[in-house]
Amino acid sequence: MAAAMAPRVLPLPRQQSFSPPPVPNPFVHPGRLGAGDKLRTVLQGIILLPLRVICIVFILLLAWLSASIATCCQPGRGFLPLKGWRRRMIQTTLSSLTRMAYFVMGFQVKVKGKVASLPEAPIFVAAPHSSFFDAIICALTGMPSIVSRAENLSTPVFGTILGALQPVAVSRQDPDSRKNTVAEITRRALSRGQWPQILIFPEGTCTNRSCLITFKQGAFIPRVPVQPVLLRYPNKLDTVTWTWQGYSFKELCIMTLCQIFTRLEVEFLPVHVPTEEEKNDPILFANRVRQTMANALNVPITDHTFEDCRLMISAGQLTLPMEAGLVEFTKISKKLNLKWNHVREQLDTFAAIASASKGGRIGIEEFAEYLKLPVSDVLRELFLLFDRNGDGTIDFREYVIGLSILCNPANTEETIRMAFKFQHKTTGSAGRNLFQSKMELQEKLPFATCFLCH
Repeated sequence: MAAAMAPRVLPLPRQQSFSPPPVPNPFVHPGRLGAGDKLRTVLQGIILLPLRVICIVFILLLAWLSASIATCCQPGRGFLPLKGWRRRMIQTTLSSLTRMAYFVMGFQVKVKGKVASLPEAPIFVAAPHSSFFDAIICALTGMPSIVSRAENLSTPVFGTILGALQPVAVSRQDPDSRKNTVAEITRRALSRGQWPQILIFPEGTCTNRSCLITFKQGAFIPRVPVQPVLLRYPNKLDTVTWTWQGYSFKELCIMTLCQIFTRLEVEFLPVHVPTEEEKNDPILFANRVRQTMANALNVPITDHTFEDCRLMISAGQLTLPMEAGLVEFTKISKKLNLKWNHVREQLDTFAAIASASKGGRIGIEEFAEYLKLPVSDVLRELFLLFDRNGDGTIDFREYVIGLSILCNPANTEETIRMAFKFQHKTTGSAGRNLFQSKMELQEKLPFATCFLCH
């Protein structure tokens, strides 16, 4: 399809920063058990599953009892740090019970590096975050505080155990939740040892460990030293990865408990002390820590964020492949000054055009059909403005970038020159002047308005 297209008459510049990410979808874990793995899992599970479930329930009850005792009649509940015997009980009893639970579940945990003390690093930053089993870091670091949804604190048994860690609670109903969370993290990190260390997963969501996505700034705004913590699951059969598309929580729990053992490696890297430049720029601080961790893991970095997950879910609801919504939203929104609602609306338009195509991509035929125009040199030229990699199709990421660049005032002169070139090509021989169809195109595509009105 691409070979039949005419070369660009006057291509608008391609920015390297808009190149596709090295990992197109870090939020999917499509792996499924083979017939042999299923048979082995079932046979092992007949014995292992009931025994492990009984032991885990017993350990959870002991942990709940310990947490209840440690927090009973606690003064300043939730606002003042646990001290004295209460804190020691949490550090020793809950830490030991957590280690025991992982041992019962069959985890073989290998630890590398040295855990930093509270004065050395008030904050641990752990990545990649790919599973609820990542909680093993809590036991290895003396049960630090964590960042958790406020709803988790009301969960029976588990909520009491979680509350004993005095987490930084995040409420989805509070519009100021993000600001309050960062303020609380900063207050605790600068408390000079009054509060325990804080464990943060800066990616903010689970991935498949194929890359490190954008780190949120919450762990880096306090401007204190942080200790990076790496997680690896070097298993032939992956039963731990919990992503937005793949195994469910229940499936992963059952499959993991049916394995004889599950390998887990936790590596504590040297403490990263921020420079003055990094203290004044949390984004720079976060990016440098992320790059250090990516180098140690030997994985690439991408600019995907939780907002991409939201777009991915929206794409699925529009019957597009879920990966169609992955555009590295935070990156392109900053570069192109885009808002979430605007990009979400563009996804609707893109889905309408791609409805007749396979794979959620727009070809020249779908492009022409939606515009009710013949496939001509003029249309090919317009199509090529969006086809950034020249593969003959437009994905949603290319659509958003192309639309935004054409609408960008910075490109006005180049766009006008392009428009005159199009007008010259469409006069007479093309049989239909593109500019005379302005009102029709405005109703069809938002980018047509931008392009024709410049």
